[in-house]
Amino acid sequence: MRLLGLSGSLRVGSHNRKLLEVAASTLPDGVVMDVYSGLGDIPPYLEDGDAPEPVLALREAIGAADAVLIATPEYNGSIPGVLKNALDWASRPFPNNALRAKPVAVIGASTGVFGAVWAQAELRKVLGLIGADVIDTELPVALADDAFTEDGSLADPGLTEALADLVGQLVRAAGEVVGTPR
Repeated sequence: MRLLGLSGSLRVGSHNRKLLEVAASTLPDGVVMDVYSGLGDIPPYLEDGDAPEPVLALREAIGAADAVLIATPEYNGSIPGVLKNALDWASRPFPNNALRAKPVAVIGASTGVFGAVWAQAELRKVLGLIGADVIDTELPVALADDAFTEDGSLADPGLTEALADLVGQLVRAAGEVVGTPR
C-alpha cells in the first residue's frame, strides 16, 4: 500500500514536513509513504488551456497513491495558498478528479496555541467538496517550535499515539478501497 504525503509548507525545516516524517515512522509493515516535493512548482490555477507538467505530475502522484495524508500549517487562520492552489488543480476535471473517493486525512502543526485547527477544518471542507473520502479526525500540533525533539520525533508521546491512530484509520480506509475502481 502506498500513501502520498503533502506538506502545505514549502519552508526548509517545516514543522509539517517533520510531522509527515513522524507519521511515516508509524506506518505498519507493507505500507510506504512518499512525500511529494513539487508543490512549489505548480503555477497559479488557471482554467484556460491544458494543465502544465507540474500539475500533471501532482495528479499522477495522487492517482498512484492509495490514500493521501496532508500536513498543513495555518496562515492567517486558513489554508496556505500553495496548498489550496494545488488542490484546485487536482480537483479538475470534476467530478472525475484524482482525489475523488480517495481516502484523505489532515493533520497540522503551527507555532500558535491552536495547532492549525482552523486550517485543518477548512481543508477537510475543501477536500469533501472535491469528493475525497475525508477522515473526520484532526491532529493539532500546537507550539510546534517546541513540539519536536532533536531527533525529529514528537516530544509528547500522546501526540505520537494520536498520530499513529489517525494514520491507522487512513490505512484501514485505503484498505477498504484497494482493488476497487476509482
